[in-house]
Amino acid sequence: MGTALDILKDFPANTHAEWLAAVEKELKGKPFDKTLVKKSYEGIDIQPMYFVHDLDGLPQVDSLPGEAPYMRGTSASGHRINAWNIAQEITLADAEAFNQAAQYDLSRGQNSLNIVLDCASLRGLDPEQAPADLVGKKGLSLSSLTDAKAAFAGIDLTAQPCRLTCGPLGIAPAALIAALVEEQGQSLADLQGSLVVDPLGVLAVEGTLSSSLATAYDRMAQLTRWAMAHAPKLRTITVGTDGYRNSGGNAVQDIAFALATGVAYIRALQERGLAINDIAARMSFEFAIGNDFFMEIAKFRAARLAWSQVVASFDGDVEAQKMVIHARTATWNKTEVDPWVNMLRVSTEAFSGIAGGVDSMHVSPFDEIFRTPNEFSRRIARNVHIVLKEEGHFDKVVDPAGGCWYVEKITAQLAEKAWKLFQDIEAAGGMLAALEQGMPQGAVAQTAAQRAKNVATRTDRFVGTNMYPNLAEKRLEAEPFDHRGFQDKRIQAVKAHAGTVDSQACGAALAALRDRLSTLDGELMARAIAAFRQGATLGMVAGALQGDSREIAITPLNIHRGAEPFEKIRRATEAFTARTGATPKLFLANMGPIPQHKARADFSTAFFNVGAFETIGNNGFATVDEAVQATLASGAKAVVICSTDATYPEIVPPLAQELKAADPGMMIILAGFPKDLVDAFKEAGVDEFLHVRVNALELLTKLQQHLEVIA
Repeated sequence: MGTALDILKDFPANTHAEWLAAVEKELKGKPFDKTLVKKSYEGIDIQPMYFVHDLDGLPQVDSLPGEAPYMRGTSASGHRINAWNIAQEITLADAEAFNQAAQYDLSRGQNSLNIVLDCASLRGLDPEQAPADLVGKKGLSLSSLTDAKAAFAGIDLTAQPCRLTCGPLGIAPAALIAALVEEQGQSLADLQGSLVVDPLGVLAVEGTLSSSLATAYDRMAQLTRWAMAHAPKLRTITVGTDGYRNSGGNAVQDIAFALATGVAYIRALQERGLAINDIAARMSFEFAIGNDFFMEIAKFRAARLAWSQVVASFDGDVEAQKMVIHARTATWNKTEVDPWVNMLRVSTEAFSGIAGGVDSMHVSPFDEIFRTPNEFSRRIARNVHIVLKEEGHFDKVVDPAGGCWYVEKITAQLAEKAWKLFQDIEAAGGMLAALEQGMPQGAVAQTAAQRAKNVATRTDRFVGTNMYPNLAEKRLEAEPFDHRGFQDKRIQAVKAHAGTVDSQACGAALAALRDRLSTLDGELMARAIAAFRQGATLGMVAGALQGDSREIAITPLNIHRGAEPFEKIRRATEAFTARTGATPKLFLANMGPIPQHKARADFSTAFFNVGAFETIGNNGFATVDEAVQATLASGAKAVVICSTDATYPEIVPPLAQELKAADPGMMIILAGFPKDLVDAFKEAGVDEFLHVRVNALELLTKLQQHLEVIA
C-alpha cells in the first residue's frame, strides 16, 4: 500500500492567523463578527471555532475531577462508580395510584424516589381547609400517617435516595415521612436524599410567604440540627433556580441567583448557631436544563466552580465546597402543540445535564405540561436516562466535556458573568432585598422579552409549533381531574383517620410541639414526628408550627412557556373551524410557471399552516387578470402574491389595485420584501409582506382578526 501516512508532514498545521485570513477571504468583505459570531442570551460571543489559545489564562482547566474547585465534578470517578440518580417525579394525586406507579417505576430502572406533594399539602392545609382546586393539584395529597402508609406500602424509604418537596417551612412534610420510616421499623440514619426546603425559591415563584422569613429560617435551622443528629445522610436545604429559567431566564442568571440564595441561607443559619461546614454539607441545588446544549453543560461546571469559591470565602473546608446538583428538564421550551417533539427536546437536555455532571435528574414526560403523566409517558422519559447510561455509556466517562475548548471557554465566561451579577445582588442587600426591589424578576423579564422577540420572528424555532407544523396531528387532550370530587374523597379519608385517633394524646403532642417553637434545636422536629404518630394531620402540625404569621409579598416571576402565543393562535383557528365547519383560507396568487413561484408558495403555505390556516394553491397564472378572477372566485378574503423580485415591479401594482377595486376588504400579502419597492407596493394596495424576518406572531394575529377568527 505505499508509505505510512505522516499527519504532520502531509497535513501541515495552519496558524490561527492563516485560518482567519482564509475565512475573511471567503466572506468577501462581510464583517466576521456580524456574520459568524453569535451572541447568546447570556451576553457571550459564541465563536464559529475555538482554538487552544482560548484556554490561555484559565487556570481551572488544569484542575482534576474530584478536586476543588470541582469544575470537573465532585468525585474523581465521575459517574463511573456513582452514576446520576434517576429521580423521576411521580405526581399522581391519589395515594393508592401513587403507590402503584412508584413500585412499578422503581422496578423498571428508577433508583431514586422523587415525591412531589400537591399544592394544598405544600401549604400545610388538610383537604377541608384548602380550596378544591389545590387538592390533588400537581402532586400527591397527604394529610396523615394513614395516607403515608397507603402511599408507600411495600416501599422501603431507606432503600434508595428520596427527594421530598416540603414547602417553605419544611418540617411538617418532613416529619410525616420520618414518622412513616419509624413506623416501618427502619432507621432514620439510613434515610438519604434531599428535602426541598427553599423559602426564597417559593417566594420568587409564588410572590408570597405565609410566614415571616425569620420563621422560615428558624424552621430550616431546627430541621437541619435534627438531621445532623438523626438523619446525617439527609440534605435539608435546597436552592432552587428552575423558576427563573422557566420564566425565560438564562444560564448566568441561574448561577448568580443560586449563589445569592445559597449565601442568604448560609448567613441565616450561621446567625442561628450553625457552622459553615454543617450548613454547606446539607445543601442541594436544583436547576432547570435549557435547550442550549453546550451552554447548559458549561452552566453546571461553572456553578460548581463559583460555589466552591463562595463556601471557601466562608472558610468552609474542601468537602463543604462540593455542590450537589439535582436537575430537571425545563418547561419553558416545551409545547402542548405536537408534544411528541418534547421527547427530542428532553433527550438533548438530559445529555447536557449528564455531561455537565449533575447528581440526579428528572426528565420531563412529553405530556407533563398539560396533564398528569401516565405510565407510557413516564416510561419514555425514564428510558432517556437508561439509554444514555446503558447504550450511550455515560456512566463510563469522567467529565466528558473536559478538554473541549468551546466548553472550557464558555464555562469560564459564565462563571465570570455570574459572579458579577452575584456581586450586584450582594450590593443591593442580598437576595431578599433584591427580590423585594424586583431586581432578579426584572433581569429575567428582560431576557424573556429577547426570547419572545426571537420566537415571534422564528429566529428561535419550536419545531411543530412556530415552524414545520403537523396539521394532521391528533391532539392529545388533557385528562379531566375532578378536584371537587377528589377533595370530597380526601375529606372522608381524613375523617376516617380521625376516628382512629386518641384525641387527648394527639392534643397533648401538638401542645408539646407548640411549646418548643422558640428553641432552635432539633427537638421541634422530633416532637412533630411524635405528633404524627399520635394521629395529627398535616394541617394540625403545620398550624402548630406557624409561628409568626406576617406575610411577605413581592412581584412573582412570570413562569410561562415560549410557545404559548403560537399555540393560542393555532387553537383559536382550530376552534373557529370546529365551530363553523370551515377552515379559514388564503388564496395563493402564484404568478408565472412553477419554477418561478414554487419556492415562495411553499414557504407561504408552511408559514400559514403554523396558524392552522389553509392555502389554496395552483400551478400559476400567466396574466394579472387570470390571477384576479381566480382569487375572487375562490371566496378567500386574503391573498398571497407569490413570484420573484424580478417580476414584482410589473405584476404587483396592477394585481393589487384590481383586487382592491373588486374587493376593498381583501387582505393582500406579498411573499417577499423588495426593500426599494415597499412604499410603492403599499400605495398600490399591499397590506403585509411575508419574508423570513417577519414577525410571524403579529402577521398571524392580524390575519386572524381580518378573517374574524378572533374578535
